[in-house]
Amino acid sequence: MLDHLAYEAPKPKVIAGARHDWELVIGMEVHAQVASQAKLFSGASTAFGAEPNANVSFVDAAMPGMLPVINEFCVEQAVRTGLGLKAKINLFSAFDRKNYFYPDLPQGYQISQLYHPIVGDGEVIVDMGPGLARRVRIERIHLEQDAGKSIHDMDPALSFVDLNRTGVALMEIVSRPDIRSPEEAAAYVAKLRQILRYLGTCDGNMQNGNLRADVNVSVCRPGAYERYLETGDHRHLGTRCEIKNMNSMRFIQQAIEFEARRQIAILEEGGEVVQETRLYDPDRGETRSMRSKEEAHDYRYFPDPDLLPLELDQAWVDAIAAALPELPDARKARYVTQFGITEYDAGVLTAEAENAAFFEEVARGRDGKQAANWVINELFGRLNREGHTIAESPVSAAQLGAILDLIAAGTISGKIAKELFEIVYTEGGDPVRIVEERGMRQVTDAGAIEAAVDAVIAANPAQVEKAKANPKLAGWFVGQVMKATEGKANPAAVNALVTRKLGL
Repeated sequence: MLDHLAYEAPKPKVIAGARHDWELVIGMEVHAQVASQAKLFSGASTAFGAEPNANVSFVDAAMPGMLPVINEFCVEQAVRTGLGLKAKINLFSAFDRKNYFYPDLPQGYQISQLYHPIVGDGEVIVDMGPGLARRVRIERIHLEQDAGKSIHDMDPALSFVDLNRTGVALMEIVSRPDIRSPEEAAAYVAKLRQILRYLGTCDGNMQNGNLRADVNVSVCRPGAYERYLETGDHRHLGTRCEIKNMNSMRFIQQAIEFEARRQIAILEEGGEVVQETRLYDPDRGETRSMRSKEEAHDYRYFPDPDLLPLELDQAWVDAIAAALPELPDARKARYVTQFGITEYDAGVLTAEAENAAFFEEVARGRDGKQAANWVINELFGRLNREGHTIAESPVSAAQLGAILDLIAAGTISGKIAKELFEIVYTEGGDPVRIVEERGMRQVTDAGAIEAAVDAVIAANPAQVEKAKANPKLAGWFVGQVMKATEGKANPAAVNALVTRKLGL
């Protein structure tokens, strides 16, 4: 846990408009596609955007006699994820068959892990504001294969099946019901996505379906959640409904808000909430029933006879742990300490690993605060306005660093630096060469600056009297001198000379 963050018990969501006080309780099952070039039990490609049914092996298509073979790299990625979430790595885990019919799952069952998951208890620290964080417990992470995709809008009478996703490795990350508001739910998914991307175990692309969440929502009366924490009995939390396949932070919040109000309305009218699986309709802003919620026994789980249990070596796990990258919370804390920047700025810079790497290259050997200011306000601000990522930045870290070096050397002023940044951003080129070729050097010659100051003072005697009566007006002279020198005069030198010449 981070020393500079304050932890406090989650506050329940206040449900407006209800006759009684109700608390909201949320648990999440996040399905993260493992970043791997091959599927979990076959060598078929996982490349997105391929022609339908192009990435399908005989194993994926469940041809007779075809046996699954575990992808060791997918196992390693699951272990890496568990370590990144400070979770227990189970050296013994096993695969089970989850039996149910899906038209796009040719085997007629899904290979998953129910009884012996590969990862146990962990945690995610969710940032909820400056200096404030919440702890969401992770119950388990298990590996399983994804299903394919049914397509219903290509023909009025037929449905089509694309098996490209069939067999792709998923990590199902199951949280405890520790989330207490729609905003916290979205923040949890965002933080989990950030960690996975830092680890390189999932690209987090929600638009492509590589990260999606099933959201379990229930409501209870005040005090029930505390009794659950004391006893571990989920019955205190009320009947939950699961909202499937959410792939948008905004929709997650909207769906939870609607579902909570729906359940409260049922309970306040004397009814009972039915445990079921629901879908969210973003066009109508409401959830609707999909099917009754199955329990584990409904799926008739049993150990998969085609796969041996996984028995991991502790030394192998330790080697993976030793190679973990610096994760977001640790990097954020280091930035606050090392560079003396605010927690907010550190959060902006570490939001994406690529952004943090760019900043560190700019800041290396330079003033950290100044580097952070230029990266966040000038570069990130411009990229955000134009809808670009850091990978698409026309200004490299070396170019931005060169601009900061020119400022530090007194070669250019801050005003000239912004003009130079604009040139580099739109035209490219070496900042040092641009300054020389375009005559952008800052005027530091004391004689030249003094002459400019004398000329402005001599031309404005009325303003001189006003400034002597009100010293704050001296800034007007500084501005006039900067204008006369086309912004090239050293501002500090100009300010000192104006003050001395006016006798202030």
